[in-house]
Amino acid sequence: MDSYNSPTTKPLFRGTQVVWYLFTLLEILLVFRLGLKFAGANPAAGFTSVIYAVTWPFAEPFLAVFRTTTVGNQVFEWTTLLAMVVYLLIAWGLASLLNMSKTVSTPEAAQKLEDKTTA
Repeated sequence: MDSYNSPTTKPLFRGTQVVWYLFTLLEILLVFRLGLKFAGANPAAGFTSVIYAVTWPFAEPFLAVFRTTTVGNQVFEWTTLLAMVVYLLIAWGLASLLNMSKTVSTPEAAQKLEDKTTA
């Protein structure tokens, strides 16, 4: 049975889509955090407060890694950039793991191995 008519292909594809969707959503929120900090946004403002509260659990594990760069009211959080890179690697790893569990026929596997050894 190859991956084109395997009953597991569609759920694996959906799972991969969910991983990338959640990653993209998290990255957008972290970009907002980075931009608001850099712009010196008022942390008491509603939108800013919500963004900081939502992104705190994702940024917090990295906050002690680097110092923040501060110029006046502008803050550049290097740790938020680090968090974004780490979450990218995690999403890539999860999507790759899902793809590895895809059903592959023997001829398809042999062809892929052949392609890798000749490349």
